[in-house]
Amino acid sequence: MKASSRTTHTPIRIGFVGAGPVTQAIHVPTLRRMPELFVVTHVFDVNADLAAQVAEPWRARWSTSIDDLLADPAVDVVAICSPHAFHAEQAIAACRAGKRAVLVEKPFATTVDQARQVAVAAAETNTPLFVGAMHQYDPGWVRSKEARSRLRGVSLIRSSIVLPPNPVFEDYATEVANRPQTPAGPSADPTEVIRDALLGLAIHDLPLIREFVPAGSAVNVLSAQVLQTGGYLVTLTAGPVLVHLHAQLPVAGGPSWTLAVDAPSGRLRTTFTPSYVHAGSASTQVFTGGSSRLFGPYAPNGYEGEWHAIWDALNGDGRPPALDDLVDDLEFAIAIADGAAARIASTTAVFA
Repeated sequence: MKASSRTTHTPIRIGFVGAGPVTQAIHVPTLRRMPELFVVTHVFDVNADLAAQVAEPWRARWSTSIDDLLADPAVDVVAICSPHAFHAEQAIAACRAGKRAVLVEKPFATTVDQARQVAVAAAETNTPLFVGAMHQYDPGWVRSKEARSRLRGVSLIRSSIVLPPNPVFEDYATEVANRPQTPAGPSADPTEVIRDALLGLAIHDLPLIREFVPAGSAVNVLSAQVLQTGGYLVTLTAGPVLVHLHAQLPVAGGPSWTLAVDAPSGRLRTTFTPSYVHAGSASTQVFTGGSSRLFGPYAPNGYEGEWHAIWDALNGDGRPPALDDLVDDLEFAIAIADGAAARIASTTAVFA
């Protein structure tokens, strides 16, 4: 689609389900950079003051009832940014409400059965469904597709994430109102901690990793550990591919987010910008055939890529993700999260 044609249509009207940090620090600043494409017309949150505060700069309607938002004819696209436990139910309701498209933050469900139910609702209502996996839409990753397709027989993949606490980057993007407080108290069950961490953080990269795994490959978690300072260390096999997943947080130093792929035919190295950062795209270097190609960094980022994909799909210049792919991506992530939790549970039992 030519960039100029994106200015020839009426802006698409967005309704937000949830007005927390993801809405405030990710999507609102992104949509502010696309005023010719999108406008926020409704904000729902159970906290009336928060909903009103986020809606006010847009002169948008606000409510404390999701039913009000779903019934609002001034909402074309529903963006679901609520806690994970509500994603599937709310996505199904948005599809059934006859909206033009639905964007659901990751993970879009917490079980495979839920994911399939969302896919059924989207298929039956012919509603384009998008998942907020910004790395898949990052220009530094997207534009490397042809080059990375030459990597054959991938044997090793490493995802490494080193980050300070989210509020550091949230505050760069905006002044977050009513930021949720981290509950004080004893440490949670480590099996729950690692499952939540993998479905909340590693899930950014897991769809990218699945691209290099042969279809139908079984996941086998070899080791899993919750790090004392925060984060995780997980080693697994997915068919013939050895995968290392590492996250260290919070840290006081500079951030680092890398994805490395190794194969006999070459290798790939991608450096992503941290979540909540709006400072351009990732950069991807692909080494094959004795030479290398570099993609990025580019000015647009993955958050803009998500919304451009929605615009293009609704205006006939693009296609939404295949529902089967979305379900398969989540099933892969849940298999890893459940396998890591089971590995920790079995290790704890041995030393109990």
